[in-house]
This record gives sequence, C-alpha cells and structure tokens, in this order.
Amino acid sequence: MPLVVPGITSNSGDKTEEWTNKLVGKKIADEPSNETTFCKTELPQQTRVIEPGMMVTKDYNPDRLNVHLKDDGTVSHVNHG
Repeated sequence: MPLVVPGITSNSGDKTEEWTNKLVGKKIADEPSNETTFCKTELPQQTRVIEPGMMVTKDYNPDRLNVHLKDDGTVSHVNHG
C-alpha cells in the first residue's frame, strides 16, 4: 500500500486539507509566520478565528475559513462554512 501524506502525496486539491496542514498546532499572530506562528495577514479575506466558548452565527458560507483555537491559543482544526 503506498504512503499517502496529506498535501504532499495526495492530489485532492482540498482547500480545508491545505489550510489544516498550514495551521494546526500553530498560533495566529500579527508577527511574520514561522515554525510556531502564522501571520493573520496571510489568512484568506473571509476567515473567522473561533476561540473556545465563542458564539458564532450558523450561516453557511463555503468560501469562509473557520479557524478553531484551543484554550492555549493554538489551532486545533479548520473547516470551511
């Protein structure tokens, strides 16, 4: 069975998978991106950063990137909608 590494050996073109690979485990910050942070200005224009316990609308927008944070501020997961 061949090794499949998301975003490297798969050709799905899935935007959510691409952003998951870029963001999960990092903190969102105003400073330039590095190994542990990702710069807010590099996120798509339609991005919603969701902190734990934060209320959000349920409207569906397939182009909007939802970035979910853990209590320590690191990204736990992302989805579109």
